[in-house]
Amino acid sequence: MVGVMSGTSLDGVDLVECFFDVSEDGYSYKMGVSVTVPYTQFWKNRLQQAITFSEKELIVLNTDYTELLAELILAFLKDNKIEKLDAVCSHGHTILHQPEKGRTLQIGNLPKLALLLDQTVVCDFRVQDVAMGGQGAPLVPVGDQLLFKNYDYCLNLGGFANISTEISGNRIAYDICPVNIVLNIYAEMLGKPYDDGGEIALKGKVDKALLMQLNQLPFYSKKPPKSLGLEWVKEQILPILNASGKSPENVIATFTEHIAMQISKELVQDASVLITGGGAYNRFLLKRLGNFRNCNITVPPSEIIEFKEALIFALLGVLKLQNEVNCLASVTGAESDHSSGKIFRI
Repeated sequence: MVGVMSGTSLDGVDLVECFFDVSEDGYSYKMGVSVTVPYTQFWKNRLQQAITFSEKELIVLNTDYTELLAELILAFLKDNKIEKLDAVCSHGHTILHQPEKGRTLQIGNLPKLALLLDQTVVCDFRVQDVAMGGQGAPLVPVGDQLLFKNYDYCLNLGGFANISTEISGNRIAYDICPVNIVLNIYAEMLGKPYDDGGEIALKGKVDKALLMQLNQLPFYSKKPPKSLGLEWVKEQILPILNASGKSPENVIATFTEHIAMQISKELVQDASVLITGGGAYNRFLLKRLGNFRNCNITVPPSEIIEFKEALIFALLGVLKLQNEVNCLASVTGAESDHSSGKIFRI
């Protein structure tokens, strides 16, 4: 299997070769070749602006992005001599996520992808869940339950922070707050693609009034299931940060503190926490998190940090091909557990 993932932080397209086995003890995995292909500036700008596109423009974008994915996946297969695949399992890229309106759109999930790749494709995992009254997110917790069950919490620090845990025999998961989707914007103002290791935050100054304003946003008092999207960031977060008049360094410092505070509220003291996603490299953020809550934090090898989501979307594809549950009602709030996604066969 090949897992394909593009996150909201627009770092690029993650591709990973995956091997799965199932036994009496459950599922196990091995990861083969993995790579992140960065977006060109053209594609990064286009995806950032897509939230404002008309329906007609989105149709064109969907086709173009499907062709881009095919080009990247074919190059990945050729460069690494990967053959005899069972399937390519792709998340696509989220453009719209408004589950309260019954809408979610991940581009790159057209039947054309299977034709261009000459491979079976499993994709578009969120739409069915939203149609069933769910949030359509997060979907990764099924993989946490099957592949990483030895940890009390699985915490992903990507565009957003999302968390997964087991409570009374049920897997619970939800988005906590924005992370890199905000930090990267202000790092770019300083000529940096991201806050490497949290060095910018370390040198900046936390603004207490701004921090209090962020912490009082209504989303943080809502109970799960709940999820976040770019729309929410543009409506709720960026206006506050921009109106503050603070320097990019101080915004980054304040928002990093905000992230640490919001995450710490979701963790139990002395719990075991697996941290993945690009934010796992933000040493200063992890230090601040430890200041608020003492936990046994595991930062795994880089292939897991960077490709866990792509790995799990490959697993979601395996489950879909076998018509097994890959979407949990306890996580998304859908009317029932179900096997989500579309299968396009050649």
